[in-house]
Amino acid sequence: MEDNTKKYDNGEITVIWKPDLCAHSANCVKGLPQVFNLAQKPWINVHAANAKAIIDQVDKCPSGALSYVLNDTAAK
Repeated sequence: MEDNTKKYDNGEITVIWKPDLCAHSANCVKGLPQVFNLAQKPWINVHAANAKAIIDQVDKCPSGALSYVLNDTAAK
């Protein structure tokens, strides 16, 4: 089975999207449309909001398709 996982990084945070887990609840799109915008390619723009806002929205993903890691910006 192919791994379709996508990662979107802005230096501070990396958002991880696993499309095979997505339940299409649209919580992300409704809650933070400047970051999660289906009309854009790529549809996740981690530069459009601060890390806290992104974390707060990703934590509301009911399927677990969205997750994140905080990057070690001191090492970069």
